[in-house]
Amino acid sequence: MIDEFEAKGKRKKLVEELRRKGISDEEVLRAINTVPRHFFMDPAFLNHAYVDKAFPITSGQTISQPYTVAVQTSLLQVKRRDKILEVGTGSGYQAAILAEMGAKVYSIERYRELYLKAQTTLSSLGYAADFFYGDGYEGKPQYGPYDGIIITAAADKIPDTLLEQLKIGGRLVVPLGSSRSQVMTLAVRTGEDSYDYSSHGQFVFVPLLRGTVNE
Repeated sequence: MIDEFEAKGKRKKLVEELRRKGISDEEVLRAINTVPRHFFMDPAFLNHAYVDKAFPITSGQTISQPYTVAVQTSLLQVKRRDKILEVGTGSGYQAAILAEMGAKVYSIERYRELYLKAQTTLSSLGYAADFFYGDGYEGKPQYGPYDGIIITAAADKIPDTLLEQLKIGGRLVVPLGSSRSQVMTLAVRTGEDSYDYSSHGQFVFVPLLRGTVNE
């Protein structure tokens, strides 16, 4: 795979668009400008890769809209060497953004095909992350506690198992709501049994589901 001049130019324009939409975290914008999103899609869709829209991938899933990736990542307030748990690897694009920002990424995917493909794509780009095929509801407590947890699918409530894997001071970002519309929600762990919650706009995600799919 080659990151050609045309793609780099399209990324620069995308970053300018994200700035106009209110994204101000310079490290997030730098990562989006660096990671070639078209590598996470079919090569035929280069013209779609840098449009600020979600796009279908395999297994009935989507690669998130760049604005959505930027919002979720900004809410995490990622610092270098932070331990971040991602629930829902999907294409692997979000994991690559986090890795580019210097985070230690642990990512869980329930669809085996996506789990395998994301590893290949990130490896080809030189990014290191720990991938797991499994049920995201359970998290990965053996690698926690985490500085941040990002859930890239819609949930009607935040699983307690995931909240418990946050460090005190850690941040969890999740789209909460029905299958039609969700509110981007930030949960900050303030104590052993206390969390602060805040809302950050309306979004639409595919649903967070239990179990695994071996196809």
